Amino acid sequence: MSPIATVCRGIRGATTADNTPESILSATREMLEALVSANDLRKDQIAAAIFTATGDLNAAFPATAARVHLGWEHIALVDSQEMEMAGSLPACIRVLLLVNTDKRPEELVNVYLRGAVNLRANTRG
Repeated sequence: MSPIATVCRGIRGATTADNTPESILSATREMLEALVSANDLRKDQIAAAIFTATGDLNAAFPATAARVHLGWEHIALVDSQEMEMAGSLPACIRVLLLVNTDKRPEELVNVYLRGAVNLRANTRG
């Protein structure tokens, strides 16, 4: 097979937290560090991060963990509230990382931690 060109791909992650600033920021940082490690990413490969949090998590913005604790000040970050669905996982933070990579989609590792470990297959954590 010939090598694939560098393209923008999405990588998913999720975790759970208590509704305190410390817990939200700690859980988000842990999730992002796991995604970076599992996918062997450099900061300059990350184009954007889109965070969602369930409505019961309102003590801190998850993007703050990326910006302040990981130094992602030049990466586009946005927070949003996840839509409410009956039976969905509470206290959940999700992220969609958009990364520039030459990896194929099946080579990317989605990371689900804490109470989110059973959300998807192809995970680590």
